[in-house]
Order: sequence, then C-alpha cells, then structure tokens
Amino acid sequence: MGIHWREMGIVLFPCFLWLSLFLKCGYAAISRGSPLLFGQTLSSPKGIYELGFFSPNNSQNQYIGIWFKKITPRVVVWVANREKPITSPAANLTMSGNGSLILLDNKKNVVWSTREASTSKECHAKLLDTGNLVIVDVDDVGDVSNSYLWQSFENLGDTLLPSSTLTYNIATKEKRVLTSWKSDTDPSPGEFAVELTSQVPAQIVTMKGTKVYKRSGPWAKTVFTGIPQMDGSYASPFSVSQDVERGTGTFYYLPKSSQLARSIITSEGFLKTSHYNGTGWVIDFVTPQNSCDLYGTCGPYGLCVKSTPTKCQCIKGFVPKEPEGENMTSGCVRRTELSCQATKSSTKTQGKGSDGFYRLANVKPPDFYEFASFVNEVQCKQGCLRNCSCTAFAYINGIGCLLWNQELIDIVRYSTGGEFLSVRLASSELAENRRTMIIAGSICLSIFVILVFASYMYWRHRAKQKDSWKNGLEQEEISGLTFFEMNTIRAATNNFNVSNKLGQGGYGPVYKGITSDRKEIAVKRLSSSSGQGTEEFMNEIKLISKLQHRNLVRLLGCCIDGEEKLLIYEFMVNKSLDTFLFDMTLKLQIDWPKRFNIIQGVARGLLYLHRDSCLKVIHRDMKVSNILLDGNMDPKISDFGLARMVQGTQHQDSTRRVVGTIGYMSPEYAWTGMFSEKSDIYAFGVLQLEIISGMKISSFNCGGQGKTLLEYAWESWLETGGVDLLDQAIASSCSPDEVARCVQISLLCIQQQAVDRPNIAQVVSMITTTTDLPRPQQPVFAVQVQDQESTVLESVNHMTQTAIHGR
Repeated sequence: MGIHWREMGIVLFPCFLWLSLFLKCGYAAISRGSPLLFGQTLSSPKGIYELGFFSPNNSQNQYIGIWFKKITPRVVVWVANREKPITSPAANLTMSGNGSLILLDNKKNVVWSTREASTSKECHAKLLDTGNLVIVDVDDVGDVSNSYLWQSFENLGDTLLPSSTLTYNIATKEKRVLTSWKSDTDPSPGEFAVELTSQVPAQIVTMKGTKVYKRSGPWAKTVFTGIPQMDGSYASPFSVSQDVERGTGTFYYLPKSSQLARSIITSEGFLKTSHYNGTGWVIDFVTPQNSCDLYGTCGPYGLCVKSTPTKCQCIKGFVPKEPEGENMTSGCVRRTELSCQATKSSTKTQGKGSDGFYRLANVKPPDFYEFASFVNEVQCKQGCLRNCSCTAFAYINGIGCLLWNQELIDIVRYSTGGEFLSVRLASSELAENRRTMIIAGSICLSIFVILVFASYMYWRHRAKQKDSWKNGLEQEEISGLTFFEMNTIRAATNNFNVSNKLGQGGYGPVYKGITSDRKEIAVKRLSSSSGQGTEEFMNEIKLISKLQHRNLVRLLGCCIDGEEKLLIYEFMVNKSLDTFLFDMTLKLQIDWPKRFNIIQGVARGLLYLHRDSCLKVIHRDMKVSNILLDGNMDPKISDFGLARMVQGTQHQDSTRRVVGTIGYMSPEYAWTGMFSEKSDIYAFGVLQLEIISGMKISSFNCGGQGKTLLEYAWESWLETGGVDLLDQAIASSCSPDEVARCVQISLLCIQQQAVDRPNIAQVVSMITTTTDLPRPQQPVFAVQVQDQESTVLESVNHMTQTAIHGR
C-alpha cells in the first residue's frame, strides 16, 4: 500500500505543479465562467502588460491594477477600485449577467464595477498589448464585435499610455482626464488633475482642486507655445485635434519609438513623460520646473522672468499694484489710462494720440485668449485696435490671430523661444520708444544706403537670375537654399548624358549627378513641353524649402538659367517605390515588413504635412512613383509641384483645373474640383492597396472581369478580411493581422464622402495600434475609359463625367 501511494504522489505532483503555474501565468480573458481570483493575473497577448491584485504599500489593502509585466520594481499604470480597497484574499474579478466587469469581496458584495454594457451572457474582458482593458461581446456564432462595450482607456487614472487620449465633449459635458494618486502608496484620487481645455486652440492644464495650477499655453499645430523645450528640434510625441463645430477635442500621446513609455501626473503635481531604455526609466519631460511654471505667479500684467533665481517684473507701462512690498503676486496696474477709455468712447481708437502696442518677445501667451479669423498680423493688430476692450494681440505660427479682452495673466518670459505678444499702451507710454526708434532708424538708413549700393553691384553680376525673380520668386521665401550655376549642374550630370538619366517624371527627366566634392545629387529638369510651368516650379521651391522631415525628400537647391529650370534633390539610391513594387524580380526585395514600414513612413510624412509642419500642406499628387526610397528602404514623399498650402483654420479649397493622377484622385476632387486633406487621405488609401497587392491601380484587372483594384479589395475584405489581397510573391513574410488591418484602413481612406474618411492623425493611430477599426462602407468604384482625345472617369453609380488632366 505504501508503494501504491508513493507512486500516485509521483504522478500527481507534476499535475499540482502545472496547476500552480497555470494560476500564476494568468488567463487569456475574464468571463463569468473564468473569474480572476486572488493570486492570479491576466496578461496581454505579447506579455507587455499584466492585470491582477496588488498592494501598493504591502498592507492589507488590495487593489485591481494594470502594470508593466516585465519591469521591476512594479510600475502600476491603472487602478480599478481606487477609492474602495479590499482586505480579503477571497475577492475575485468576474463578469456579471448584464455585461459589467465586477469586483466581489469575500461576501460577494460588489466593491467596484463598470457601467452596464449589455444583456449578453457571453461578454468577457481581455487585456490588450496597449495596456487597455476592454470588455467585448461575442455573438451567437462566436465572432467578436467591432466595438468595445467598455475600456479602461476611457476611464483613466494617473497615467497616460501610448494610444490613450485626453478628451472633452461640450455637448455631453464629458471629459477624460488624468487624476493623481493621493500619495505614492495610496491610489485614491489626489488633488491634481490634468485635462484638455475646450479653448480654441486648446491647451493642457493641471488643476489643483478647482484652481489652475499649471498650463501649457495654446497648441500651435506641433507644439505647446508655453513649453519652450518644444522647439523645432523637439520630436513631440503629442498631438491635438479639435472639431470646433461639434465641440470636441482630443489630445494624443503617440511616442515615435517602440520603447515602453508613459506620461504620469504625480501626487505632488508634476507631469512627467518618460520611456524605459531596458534598464530603467528615462525622463523625457517634466513640468513644472520652477516657480514661473506655476499659474499666475506674478499676478495680472506681471511678467515672470525665467532666470536664476526667477523674478517678477511689470510689463512696460505698468507699475506694481502694491509698491510698498516686495511681493509681486498681486500683479501690476496701468500707469497711464488708455486714450479710448479716457474719452469714454470706443470709437477713438486710431489717429493722433491714440493707443499703440508695445511688443514683448520670447513670452508664453497669457491665459483667456480668444481666436480671431484674421488672415495676417496687420489685420490682427487692426482688429484689436478697433476694440477698446482689447488689451493685447499675438499672431502665432500654427495658430493665427489671438486676442485678449481682459487682464493678462500668467505671462512668462524666456531667454530663448516663446512668442511675440503686443500689449496695448497709451500713446504717451510709447513716446520714448518712438524717439529711440527715430535714432535707430537714422542709423539703419545709413547702413541701408551702403547695402543698396553693394546689392546693385551684385545685381548687375547676376542679371539672369534677377530676371527669374521677376516671375514671382522672392528670395526671402527660399532662404537657406543653394543656387547652383548651370555649368556646375552640367559638369555634375556629364552635360545631362543619357547614361545619367534616372527616369522620366511627369514634368521632365531626372538625372543623377556627382558634384565636385563627390556628393551625389538628383537633378529634376523641367521639360519645356511639360505641364509644369513657372507657377508650379516656383510653388515646389517655396513649399519644399520650408518642409523638413525624415519622410520628405530634401531639396538642396535650384538652378534658373534663362528658360532652364532645375531642382536639385538629395539622391535616393533606391529610386522610387514603383521601381520595386511593379517589377517581378525587384518586388521580392520588399517583403511585408519592409512594405509595412513604408506604409507607416508615408503616413508619418503626411501627418507632418497636414498637422505638424509650419505650413498646412495638401500634396494633391500622392502616388507610388512620388515615394522615393533611401538606402534603408525608408520612404520619402517627393514632387510638390501640385501641392497647395492652406491658411489657418481653412479645411478645403477648389480649383477649376483638376490636375493629378487618374486612380488616385478622390471623387469630390475629380468631379467638382474641391480638394482638402481628405483628398490626400483618399490617395493614401489607394497607394496602400497598391503596396499590399503589388498591382497598379491603373492596370489592375482581376481575371479579365474588368474589376478595379478598389472593387477587388472590397470583395476581398468582405470574404477573407483582406488577407488574400497581399502580393503572393511575399506571402510567406506577412503578418496576416497587419495585412488585414491595412486593407481595412485603406477602405476607410477611400470612402466616397470626404467626411467619412479618417484624418491623418487617426490613420497613424490606426496603423500603429491594435484598437478596433470602424467598419467601412462600400466605396465608389470608378473605371477608366480611354480614348484618343480625352481622359474621363465613369462611376458605377452613373455620376456626372468630368474631364480631367491626367499625369
């Protein structure tokens, strides 16, 4: 008998060991039949995040939380029952019958729960690799629905993870905010909260209770104006999107690297952004850094000078409100009343003795600004001057005109960076400035006369170049570019020898050249018979000279010699994407990982053009031949001859001359001439389908059935999720989930109505995350009808035909 039990022990021990390991490793999902018990954890698919019970101070208090699985010491990023800890190890996390996720104590009392989501009994909760805990429903055939019934990303704690967002909705009065822990060992809500304001443009504010503790300054397309560290060299992981008409706004946190990252509001009120480098956390950004970062340190009309130590000053024309004391927190008051206020009339705002403006440099714009739709600084100034209650104005790149109609509060002056702020003062306060300006003007005039004479002599030497400037190209618009001599270009290209020819673009040939210092260049030579005239050529120079991004081709310079017009670019050793994509042999060199990298790179380049550059640019000719590849097969968008810059809050424009490439043009552009950033989104969707399938939009033919690539992609998505659309030559290297996701994103980009297409920030988020995607509607399938006289588009819905100029 003893032998018998010993043998059974040998058999049962591995079973108990396996069971204990199973309990430690966690489940794939939480359901009514599989609750999460004390001591068990739920892991994300790739083991990045983990959910389970934890105690922040090794006390009896237990919480349900999410943390980075493989990082020690543990870093908790989300807590469910923040205000209601449990003390019994008999607790469990499970699903209720109405689709809620509930935490039960040892007496089966509900300690914490999500909102009621569904009446289905098949709901379950799972943890994604983004750190998002979601509740999904399963229908009768076992398919997971496309939308989450609940998600932790909509119920934030003190941490913002990549792909999670801060939001506001004025109509529903909903706000998604970060809330600090009460202390490092107590996750209950503390006194600090971080939120996105509904101002236009928005800003990020840290609240301490009901009062503003710290603010970022208004968002200026790529940076917050109150954070001087966000200069042109700062690769910002942040983005802001606002829909003024709908009253909604979203703050995105999308770090560009694949490292683990987080942004947290601490219990002391510090907002910290950091990433994990494999051995520890590296802080990328922290605020506040000194007393000037705190809201209203120097009071109304007080200027907080960020120096060592920090100090408060009054703006010119103002004096301390309490001159006896050294404490400047009460702020400053005007020394001289404004003329329009003195006369009790708001009409006397201009002319002799009227008010003027004193310009402050390198400052953080004050709070309580109002956006005004003036198109330039002169109109902005006049608009403020006409309104007696207007105390200041600023015209900021990436925003436009901001006006202030009340006290100026929370102004900070930096040694470098910041914006210009023009403060309204009485004319007597500006008299001293005018005398100084007259003296300075006399000196400048003398210098100017000398410079004019020198410029005249130089002008005579460059007579040919001067003729070109008369055609509309102004030197200040392209500062920083090199102007090559024609003989330099001829020597570099061996007099445009045919052996140096790289290819033939829509506007002329492109040649490879080698300069005298052995630098490789690409020379685009405008053909006299091409469609690109002087206007398009000048447009390309002006635009691309101001755009700098790793996914945009870099313009080195230009050459204008009589009728010759040439653009000189950095040389791309792998030429254009279509060279590889549509060649039966070369296409094998760009497997799926490379193609997916190209898709992401093009999307990032478009994000820069639409949202992050100093200009808002609509490319209007996105296609595979305009995507160049460097030595690492990284993509760079090129050819800005048709690009248009839009101003301020302008979203769309129109043209009588519809010029572009057939197959890539959105329906509204091809048929009505209306174009917007959504036109580029449509072209990106088509380009993405070509990259996936390895087939041209212009020549695709499915088995002789006459189907377009778009129609075939739609049917493929309906039948298999789009996986079988992938180029079969590289099928062995693919990730089916990535391919299917890219096909669905493409279909969302080519929706018939522009309003139904995502913007580029949403596209980038879709590509770089694993969140569920909206379901696309069936797009319009347009077929090409060619004859010898014209090119037209004809839709399957028999819409109006429109003649267009193809490229």
